[in-house]
Amino acid sequence: MYLKKLKIGNVELKNNILLAPMAGITDLPFRRICEKYGAGLTCTEMVSSKGLFYNDSKTNLLLNIEDEQRPVAAQIFGSDIETMGFASEYVSNIVDIVDVNMGCPAPKIVKNGDGSKLLTNLELLEKVAEAVVKKSKVPVTVKIRKGFDSSSIVAVEVAKILEKVGVSAITIHGRTRAEFYSGQADWQIIKKVKEAVKIPVIGNGDIKSKEDAKRMFEETNVDGIMIGRAAIGNPFIFEEIINYLQGKEQRIITNEEKLQIILEHIELEIKEKGENIAIKEMRKHLAYYIRGLKDASATREKINRIESKDELFECLKAYFENI
Repeated sequence: MYLKKLKIGNVELKNNILLAPMAGITDLPFRRICEKYGAGLTCTEMVSSKGLFYNDSKTNLLLNIEDEQRPVAAQIFGSDIETMGFASEYVSNIVDIVDVNMGCPAPKIVKNGDGSKLLTNLELLEKVAEAVVKKSKVPVTVKIRKGFDSSSIVAVEVAKILEKVGVSAITIHGRTRAEFYSGQADWQIIKKVKEAVKIPVIGNGDIKSKEDAKRMFEETNVDGIMIGRAAIGNPFIFEEIINYLQGKEQRIITNEEKLQIILEHIELEIKEKGENIAIKEMRKHLAYYIRGLKDASATREKINRIESKDELFECLKAYFENI
């Protein structure tokens, strides 16, 4: 009933359980792991429109989608109309959907007038969205928040603006920028956005389990859901939600399978970034993969001192054998 194919513009997704773009997390290796467990759409980390405009090599690396399942989305951010138009056209040659970040709460993003700061200037927000839609060759989606703070709850108004300029779908996180990720996400505002527009609305915020996923659908009537932090160290959540919504029996993810996925994730990271950077960047993922398991804290400390693949593999295999 709730699980279905989702159409965004002319792009059809295999299902409506999506992976949220997360800076420093949703690189190509992690996206490929989440696809393996059924994510209906994955999205790059957010890509700076100015970085693309000025041909920054590090920015371009974020757009690598080699061997990735299609469709795939890329998220761009910025508040300059010209560079956002340029970035939209540029990435629409590479991916199937262009996503615009109008919800990021990070201070360095907000300070530049980007991300959730756009929610304080709806005139500029409209012009930016218009430029992105006009220049893109593929459907455009936008990720927003409830508002900037409690005195400016603008999500419904913003959703109507975005629909008017030709955006194909909206994702809404049920918190204000001022709340960051604290407190509880307001799912009622997600419901109001869904009721206000005809384009697909994707709900985001506090979906930590298969039960939460079903409740989000029940309470808000959204067309799809987006999983963010709950997928870190737990890409299996996509399969769990899909099976749960279909009334299927849950498959037990064994420690053996978990270890194999961790090792695969490390291999993919090394292929993407080289051993030195990959081993360091995997530390945050590994902390989540083993969280809640026996002796996780001591093992995490050990992992954080390891700098070679062979030693890391040895350490992880020994750890999983012992538990």
